[in-house]
Amino acid sequence: MTIKRISSGGEYEPKVGYCRAVVAGDWVHVAGTVGHGTTATEQCASALEIIGAALKEAGTDFAHVVRVSYMLPDINEFEPCWPMLRAAFGDNPPAATVTECGLITPEDRIEIEVTAILPT
Repeated sequence: MTIKRISSGGEYEPKVGYCRAVVAGDWVHVAGTVGHGTTATEQCASALEIIGAALKEAGTDFAHVVRVSYMLPDINEFEPCWPMLRAAFGDNPPAATVTECGLITPEDRIEIEVTAILPT
């Protein structure tokens, strides 16, 4: 099986020892991604851009995401993100999980992780 690793240059990638995405065979695994900004909606929009770039470099897109996990320290901040999530996934919604939990820094408001397939 061919494995391709994709880095986004994020500051935690070398500190923790991971990459933004790994393409393994026909699967694309995108690491938990926190975007830039101070609010959950700003970070959500930014995280989606970072994830979209990783998916594109891997050879796929949001239409081929089959699983998404959302992690937030305050679940009440999730609903304002829904419109941009619906827009990102469009007519191809993935299976999803939402978890309320601590993130790597207190400033982080939402982290998004996706698994996609390569188009055939």
